Amino acid sequence: MTRIIAVANQKGGVGKTTTAVNLAASLAANERRVLMVDLDPQGNATMGCGIDKNDLEVSALDVLMGDAEAKGTILKSGQGDFDLIPANADLTAAEVRLLNEFGRETRLHSALEPLAGDYDYILIDCPPSINMLTVNALTAATGVLIPMQCEYYALEGLSSLLSTVEQIRDAVNPALQLEGLLRTMFDPRNNLANEVSSQLIMHFGSKVYRTVIPRNVRLAEAPSFGLPAMYHDKYSRGALAYLALAGEIIRREEQTAPGAG
Repeated sequence: MTRIIAVANQKGGVGKTTTAVNLAASLAANERRVLMVDLDPQGNATMGCGIDKNDLEVSALDVLMGDAEAKGTILKSGQGDFDLIPANADLTAAEVRLLNEFGRETRLHSALEPLAGDYDYILIDCPPSINMLTVNALTAATGVLIPMQCEYYALEGLSSLLSTVEQIRDAVNPALQLEGLLRTMFDPRNNLANEVSSQLIMHFGSKVYRTVIPRNVRLAEAPSFGLPAMYHDKYSRGALAYLALAGEIIRREEQTAPGAG
């Protein structure tokens, strides 16, 4: 069964796109069939996969508006052995155009349904806000992965996002679950980071991934080369951390699979 995971946080700069790109590459390196959907008008995930966002014939916008089938918009990532539905600034038009469309929050869900058997994982990189694009992602997803920095305002933003997840679960997608909380840009020498980390574990227990993504120069510079970190420097702490995260997600799935244990 295909796992559809929305990578979401309404706060920008928390490593959301970095997580989507590097997790896609790491799951693919574990011989999983992976599709990434770039649903952020900034198109950073598209560029981070080595695809020029300014040179797209069709994109996620066409999929959402019903002007193209999802299968017809899929590109191969430059390196990383996973597939991509790309996006660029055109996607900002979807926000306005979808307001007058029937079934506007289920557009992505309907578009991805025909692809369900083709992939083990579909990752959706959401925009850094709670808008109609994010609602589409959460309506299509089976789980939401929340990357977050362990800092003062993080917990406040988290409660707002979890409230949105709950509303979507109640209204249109009862299958939606909290996939997990991922601590990003983590510096263990920072007392506040350790304190927030402890609070997360206290409140969410096993929903907090054991894997922690460190601050890492190689991880930060990889997108400028259009590469996931493991293809920029496979021995960097950032690349190894995302490989560990992929392993943790796969193990969790195997433990919860029917007949496991």
